[in-house]
Amino acid sequence: MKIQAEALLFDNDGTLISSMESVFRCWTRWAEEYGITKEDFERVELHGRPAVEIIADLLPADRIPEALARIEQLEVEDVPGGVVVLPGTKELLGSLPSDRWAVVTSATRPLAEARLHEIGVDFPVMIAAGDITRGKPDPEPFLLAAERLGVDPARCVVFEDAPAGLASGRAAGMTTVALTTTHEAHELVADHVVRDLSAVSAQATAGGVEITVEG
Repeated sequence: MKIQAEALLFDNDGTLISSMESVFRCWTRWAEEYGITKEDFERVELHGRPAVEIIADLLPADRIPEALARIEQLEVEDVPGGVVVLPGTKELLGSLPSDRWAVVTSATRPLAEARLHEIGVDFPVMIAAGDITRGKPDPEPFLLAAERLGVDPARCVVFEDAPAGLASGRAAGMTTVALTTTHEAHELVADHVVRDLSAVSAQATAGGVEITVEG
């Protein structure tokens, strides 16, 4: 399957890299520090959501700033040795013109930058939690990325592993490619579904990027 696009927009964790063990380790410690019960902690969806929204589900508003700073500290400190590059990431990103892709993450900028630098990936444009007012599944993050790159949202392709991120991409009017790195295929609503980025290749063209998706 070939897709003609102006830009490729990538979620980070679960798409380009994996830090799932680190995330669980840090958030479990955080929950213990803040007296969150196991039952309350387990009912909250962690993956693909901004930390501030997760914390708002668990703590009063006046405790959010301090708690947000603490989870960011824990996760940044856990980056060394806690990040794994996923298959196909470096090959695909290395084939793209720098003005044709962006990272769109629910993480804070310091954390996302630390994780990508840990695996040796430089990025031209990043939309992080602090850049937006409404996180995924709202379309704002991906629409802002398209705006920063100066491209038509309808000509963007979103690569995501989480249902919330795919919903965000669909709401932005973009083509969506789901990766089954963290969820089963039947849980993901997308235009195309692949195992990981090793199933995707790209070639620069005069009008943008031609993407080939296996399967």
